[in-house]
Amino acid sequence: MTRELTEITVVGGDKTGLIARVTSLLFERGINIEDLDQAVREGVFRMTTRVDASDLETSRGELRRALAELGRELDVDIQVRFPSDRDARRVALLVTKETHAPEALLEAEANGELADDGEEAEIPVVIGNRGDLRTLAERYDKPFYDVGDGNGNTDEDRLLDLLAEYDVDLIVLARYMRILSPEVVFRYEGRIINVHPSLLPAFPGAEAYRQAQDAGVRIAGVTAHYVTTDLDQGPVIAQRAFDVPAGASVGDIKRRGQPLEADVLLDAVRLHLADAIAIHRGTVHVREDIDVDAQLGLSTAAVDANPDQPIDGEPLSRPEPPTTGDD
Repeated sequence: MTRELTEITVVGGDKTGLIARVTSLLFERGINIEDLDQAVREGVFRMTTRVDASDLETSRGELRRALAELGRELDVDIQVRFPSDRDARRVALLVTKETHAPEALLEAEANGELADDGEEAEIPVVIGNRGDLRTLAERYDKPFYDVGDGNGNTDEDRLLDLLAEYDVDLIVLARYMRILSPEVVFRYEGRIINVHPSLLPAFPGAEAYRQAQDAGVRIAGVTAHYVTTDLDQGPVIAQRAFDVPAGASVGDIKRRGQPLEADVLLDAVRLHLADAIAIHRGTVHVREDIDVDAQLGLSTAAVDANPDQPIDGEPLSRPEPPTTGDD
């Protein structure tokens, strides 16, 4: 997907003929479909279509109205996004209690470092399922909305309204401690990034640092990944690893991991905003034609420290034995 492509997302109850009705409407208006992806989970249908609207035979407003009317007829929600309508990409931060990850992104935006050179991005809104980080958002002059019920459960209708109101391009779960339902994930699939405190697929779910301690691992880590409806199983974007000393407490492990959570999440956001990565068959691939300075795995120093011998089937290098004279 490039920024010139228009994205049309259809979400609702599964029924026969949905794809045909939408694609026919687009064809009649001179719109070329570049990519179409559809899935059904838990009775919820989602179709994401990326189209070339450069030869659109009507206005953008008329297209939105026609699709909205079709959506009402079919009892589904149809959203149209024209990324070229503005210069800056919009990132919504979803938060709960922990400050390290959201503060890193807010500070990066304040310093003009949220996106790489030549890219523009902004964080127009911070949304929490609790009110704990309202002060943090206000410190950076960001509107804050608490969409929780007092126990951390999310009012997803309100959340979706806010994401639509702020015309969000990317959702970042900056230690957001709730699972998003298919109603949200399907609307923004491929545009939700989460940071998880383990080297996925190891230790998914809650209390990942405690899981690492209980397992007695010597090396732990963190992962930035795209969100899917399968918990902590979305395509991995980047990871960081760190040493776990003998006898380390959960608190010790967390103190080592949290700075890396913020670091890997920021790198993943920058890669996404630069259109430097793409998902293909469930795996993230880096585009060869885009040069972005980001660390996907181990640091250069760590890579250089890896041994290069022995390798199965290859003899070890040995010095030639010294030659002796006939003395």
